[in-house]
Amino acid sequence: MTEARRILAVVFDAVGTLLVPSEGVGETYARLARAHGVALPPGRLQEAFARVLAAAPPNVHPGVPPGVAADRERGWWRERVRETFRAADGMARFDDFEAFFGRLWSHYAEAPAWRLQAGVKRCLDGLAARGLRLGVLSNFDQRLRRLLGALGLAERFEVVTLPADAGAAKPERAIFDACLARLGLGAGRVLYVGDHPTRDVAAAEQAGWLALDASAFPDLAALPAAVDRLEQELQRA
Repeated sequence: MTEARRILAVVFDAVGTLLVPSEGVGETYARLARAHGVALPPGRLQEAFARVLAAAPPNVHPGVPPGVAADRERGWWRERVRETFRAADGMARFDDFEAFFGRLWSHYAEAPAWRLQAGVKRCLDGLAARGLRLGVLSNFDQRLRRLLGALGLAERFEVVTLPADAGAAKPERAIFDACLARLGLGAGRVLYVGDHPTRDVAAAEQAGWLALDASAFPDLAALPAAVDRLEQELQRA
């Protein structure tokens, strides 16, 4: 391996890799909706949410200041939530949808709505002990930075790159390039870790990055050793 190929940074996806909701999305939607006159089964809402999200356009708003982008990101989620309830039951009527959505929006910006994946802190400790720079690259909206702070993770990461920073979302190469620019590194020196085979792993590889699938490990505490093995493979190549 030449020195130029040595791994210098590890960048993580957020939701599904570092953190997951504390309860199912359908359960949260159902629980908060009941306070506003709508009673629907969590399972039906979960299924509707998955369908709506899979068909939705990217939550990307290029060419506008961060504050404007934040408002548009919120509007994007408002439409996805409304679509979810329509898909679950076209007859559902809220007594105050705006109040319901405001509470839902705030809920997912708060630490109790999330839990860290098993082994996250040991993983980050192990990578930092190896002198690796750490970052996050996620399709989450701008609430993520505050959320990482509330979860005690913000200080762990040198860079956090979001669609609002790049004017693009995974799997587009532009968001990976924006992250590289912030790190000041070449693609071949950065490892991306995510849980989605195409949006994370394949997209990173197509952008020239190294990549590992987080779902291949029993928990993230196993990642530092996997990085060591990958480094050894690169040396032999």
